[in-house]
Amino acid sequence: MNQSSDGFSTSFEPDAEQLVAVAEQPQPERIHREKPVVVTGAAGLVGKRTCTVLTQQGWQVRALVRSAARAAERLGHLKLEIRSGDVRDPDSVRAALKGAGAVVHLAAIAIEKKGESYEDSNTRATRVIVDAARAESVDRIIYMSQNGADSKSAYPFLRSKGIAQDYVTDSSLQWTVLKPSVIFGPEDEFVNVLARLVRLSPGLYPLPGGGKARFQPVAVSDVAAAVAKCLDDDSTIGRVLSLGGPMPLSLREMTERILVAMKASRVLVGVPVAALRPFIALAQAVLPHPPVTTGLLDLLALDNVTPSNDLPALGINPIPFAPEELLYLKNISFGDAIGSLMRRK
Repeated sequence: MNQSSDGFSTSFEPDAEQLVAVAEQPQPERIHREKPVVVTGAAGLVGKRTCTVLTQQGWQVRALVRSAARAAERLGHLKLEIRSGDVRDPDSVRAALKGAGAVVHLAAIAIEKKGESYEDSNTRATRVIVDAARAESVDRIIYMSQNGADSKSAYPFLRSKGIAQDYVTDSSLQWTVLKPSVIFGPEDEFVNVLARLVRLSPGLYPLPGGGKARFQPVAVSDVAAAVAKCLDDDSTIGRVLSLGGPMPLSLREMTERILVAMKASRVLVGVPVAALRPFIALAQAVLPHPPVTTGLLDLLALDNVTPSNDLPALGINPIPFAPEELLYLKNISFGDAIGSLMRRK
């Protein structure tokens, strides 16, 4: 039996063999649309945008968040269900997944703090999600990993994400793994940090290692679009997809674009990473919310460039890391920058 692009038959005389083939053809995406998609970390940068895209496309969304009040503030305008729970707690996760058709696991931490370690929040929490999904017969999972994640990595953050990724890919679930480079957008915790440091800098702006570290920054809207595409496309099952912007950029090039967007002028001064380490360690020890940690500083030794960019294959034209896409950074004030250092999360 032949089918047209809209899925309707163009022949009314199929043979028996063709009828069997059609009858056995799975339609998991249709099943998923009849059941909620659970999004962990739904109140975060990627989570908020993902929930927006999915609800706009008609998906039933169940947002799993730690703080219902924060979620109501960020997601209250969307037609979705909010569930409070900790991704590290098996009981709350199983309750959130009950009756769901798929799970999008976004929740993770980039900076450790008291009560939140990479092992607990990134690795063990992912095991909890996978085990709960199996127990509740939720077969489909989209897992947000990280470019460079590797279970054998010498870097704790990347190792925690790599171990978690292995647990997902070794499972019996219908998985898709997304590995983005650094994600930018309003409220991100990388580009916004650089912009806040611009506001705090007195004319000179230090670039660790001379700003030679390379990234392939990807817009949060593109990452959210990729999640939605993968949920709707069974050909992405069992695949690890790299997500990046149109081109690699050095930290210096990114900073130059940030300065243009902020209409700010600074002299960029290269500083050896070793010389910055004592100051970063001190800030990490005394500030409630340090802008960077020694562990993240170490990651500058690695190129954060995607080995291949799978966004175009998903039908997504990557948004460039350009000043006109970063205009939200102009709203950051000196007071905002100071306040961010003292804020407890």
